[in-house]
Amino acid sequence: MIESDETLLLLRQYEDVTNHSSIVSKTNSKGQIIFVNDEFCRISGYSRDELLGHSHNIIRHPDNPTYIYKFMWNTLKDKKQIWQGVIRNISKDGSSYYVKTTIKPIVDSSGEIIEYIALRDDVTDIMDPRKQLDYLIDTTTNVLAIMIKIKNFREIERLYGQQIVNKIEMKLQEELFLLRPTECEFQKIFALGSGKYVFAKNKDDCSIGIDKVISNVKELQKNIDEIKIDIGGIDYYTSVLISVVYDEDIMENLNYGIEELENTNETFIIANGFSKKIRESAKKNFDVISMVKNAIETNNIVSYFQPIVDNKTKQIHKYESLVRLIDQNGKIISPYFFLDISKKGTYYAQITNIVLANSFKALTKVTEDISINLSALDIELPSTQEYIFELLDKYKEHTSRVVFELLEDEGIKNLTTISTFINKVKSYGVKIAIDDFGAGYSNFERLLDYQPDILKIDGSLIKNILTDKYSLSIVKTIVSFAKEENIQTVAEFVETKEVFDILKELGIDYTQGYYFGKPALLGSK
Repeated sequence: MIESDETLLLLRQYEDVTNHSSIVSKTNSKGQIIFVNDEFCRISGYSRDELLGHSHNIIRHPDNPTYIYKFMWNTLKDKKQIWQGVIRNISKDGSSYYVKTTIKPIVDSSGEIIEYIALRDDVTDIMDPRKQLDYLIDTTTNVLAIMIKIKNFREIERLYGQQIVNKIEMKLQEELFLLRPTECEFQKIFALGSGKYVFAKNKDDCSIGIDKVISNVKELQKNIDEIKIDIGGIDYYTSVLISVVYDEDIMENLNYGIEELENTNETFIIANGFSKKIRESAKKNFDVISMVKNAIETNNIVSYFQPIVDNKTKQIHKYESLVRLIDQNGKIISPYFFLDISKKGTYYAQITNIVLANSFKALTKVTEDISINLSALDIELPSTQEYIFELLDKYKEHTSRVVFELLEDEGIKNLTTISTFINKVKSYGVKIAIDDFGAGYSNFERLLDYQPDILKIDGSLIKNILTDKYSLSIVKTIVSFAKEENIQTVAEFVETKEVFDILKELGIDYTQGYYFGKPALLGSK
């Protein structure tokens, strides 16, 4: 009897500390509330009288996906197992709160459920799907994570608006949970917003190998892509990108994987090790930028000039100005290794201005034309444009020997700016050439915008002209068109007499390439 009294006393003390530290409720086997503690009343805003006899639906948040409750009751009633998870509830005054919940079915001696007891902790202040996911990843070894993103999410958002996109995201979240790979028993899907969702757990807890997991995820993707969502009478067919990681740097690799998919036509990727590659690339980029900075500060951004010959006389008629960098060891570095990276940094405009200054100075040293490359980025940058016109005014007596080679790219933001620039420099007697014509973004329509004096035929066509009938046909078409429009033509990358001879026969006006001379400092041989 004394032992029984002591046990009861201990149980009451355990109950007391639980009531003060947790949000507690009990329901009968039918799900009707039969007990709530003070903390439950406080956080919900309801009195005991308002809660007892009701189901927990009284605090269920209407925005919660239904799959949560299906999974919960399957675990509790069918499997008679403990269910754990984070639930968003709604209080009497309509405000939301989040509770980390553990529910246990209480069974009698025959195994029949007689009631349920639930213990909860208020996690409202820290509740955020990304924080939950980070916590899971930080506290789990051998993480397997699957990131799913709605394809072209931003375009869909702009097309349908936020309200409909929210509906798409919520519906897809439910479908994803129902279609998840069951062998790994993912118990939660983390909705991160912007069309992103993540499943994650310990890879060792999967009952199948990683190859089978990947196969199942691909099947999941196939099933998702067949889902039709009704959005206000309009059918929206889902399509997703999937990035899988089971290595380290989970979130970094997942996101880099999605970025890679968005830049390609692929929809599935295993992104292990991507973050390491990105860091290695970033270090290389930093080293290049540092090299460029040092070269600028030590006057080691220089201009080499490659001769362009008249095909009839084989005499040099012009030079193309080409940038080079001299590194700390005196090695000459091609722009291939630093120019594109410089465009993403802060030194590109300085490089352009140095090349411009070198090229205009060269006009005083030779009697031939000087051809200078300009990109849309150069022309659209006000400070670079301003410097160009300063040089044109300074070297006004030589400007009729200036050729601006316009490098075409899809980054043109304002064609009007380009057209205005062309018209203005032409008033100085400057000639306009289109570089790499016949490939890439080049097209005959662009001729209407640029009104060029010269077409520089793309080198890939010239290199293959002896063996590729398609290249030969394109070059013939370009030459024929140019002659009809009184536009001069230049062939680049001419390296042999055989190529030169056929180009001369086709009627191309000028030739540039190693057959006649490599880029070098003016005066060098």
